[in-house]
Amino acid sequence: MKTDWDTIIIGAGAAGLFCAPFAAAGGKPTLVIDHAVKPGEKIRISGGGRCNFTNMHTEPGNFAGHNSHFHKSALARFTQWDFIDLIDQAGIAWHEKTLGQLFCDGKATQIINLLLAKLKDADAEIWLSTTVDAIDHQDGVFTLKSSAGDLTCRNLVLATGGKSIPKMGATGFAYDIAEQFGHEVIEPRPALVPLTFPEGRFAALAGVSLPVRVWTDRASFDEAMLFTHRGLSGPAILQISSFWREGEAIHVDLTAGQDLFTALRDQRQSEGRRQISTELARYLPARLVEFLTKDWADQFDFTARLADQSDTALRALTDRLSDWTLTPSGSEGYRTAEVTLGGIATDGIDSKSMMSKTVPGLYFIGECVDVTGWLGGYNFQWAWSSGHAAGRHIAEA
Repeated sequence: MKTDWDTIIIGAGAAGLFCAPFAAAGGKPTLVIDHAVKPGEKIRISGGGRCNFTNMHTEPGNFAGHNSHFHKSALARFTQWDFIDLIDQAGIAWHEKTLGQLFCDGKATQIINLLLAKLKDADAEIWLSTTVDAIDHQDGVFTLKSSAGDLTCRNLVLATGGKSIPKMGATGFAYDIAEQFGHEVIEPRPALVPLTFPEGRFAALAGVSLPVRVWTDRASFDEAMLFTHRGLSGPAILQISSFWREGEAIHVDLTAGQDLFTALRDQRQSEGRRQISTELARYLPARLVEFLTKDWADQFDFTARLADQSDTALRALTDRLSDWTLTPSGSEGYRTAEVTLGGIATDGIDSKSMMSKTVPGLYFIGECVDVTGWLGGYNFQWAWSSGHAAGRHIAEA
């Protein structure tokens, strides 16, 4: 068994698998190790099994982190178009869904197989079911105490992701190693995650979905919202969860930009005998209107005739519909979070190479870094771009 390597990449997810062929260029011995039984499990389950592998509209503004400029370099040097070229060259058919999201026509395993083929072509190796218990660094050499024995390397790449979806083996391993080598870790938290409310708050609406605008003072998104037994989900809520903090309110525009005031005022002339609830059901899901009839009964009488409503009364109602202020009790946590917000602080990482500024040969890529993309393929693009940056730097060193 080979024990001495030029590069060892810990983590056989999107970032680690993509980094390996670049790092191995020029015949540099490269090894990817992971404690999982199979590689790329998050890739496999993503996008309903079709992998939302990138987004056509990827740009730096689609990412959150304490340094809004850090990720610009890696994203510019390996773009969404570069990854699309790889997909096309491999003959993998794909399609675009809403908002520039790209998915495989077939199964997500096509992406995994492509990455493994690239790794094999570069003569890199992958060892699965292999754990790392300790890491030491002396005289420019990293020594890993692993379940396969002691391993040494000159370059060590941490690509073990964040804490999201622990049932798939996610841990805070990268954070622990980063702190061991003197790096700051921005407090991790679940992101792209459903928000919860007191038990039963929206149980009667479970399954109802509608387009909304949702916002906090940090960001806003125009996408679909889904009511669940536990609270709120759907793309709009997953997006805003990355910008929400405990104890804060979120604002929901149920009208999704519709001018309901003008619509109801006009209908007052032709449909004045009808109840407000009946007319609102033209624009909102009937179950939602039924819910609001009870939930807002102390402020609005949805059973009243439209003809009896003054402009002031209609304005008050539509203003409330366009700014429903809600305070979540929490989120569903890492169990269902698609990614982890926070992570290894970028102040200690070189943006062009993804290498530690204080420990030569130590690299951080992918989700473990304090760079978090929006929902819609952006986090995969960060995996590709950051993996490419580290791999190329290793190969060219």
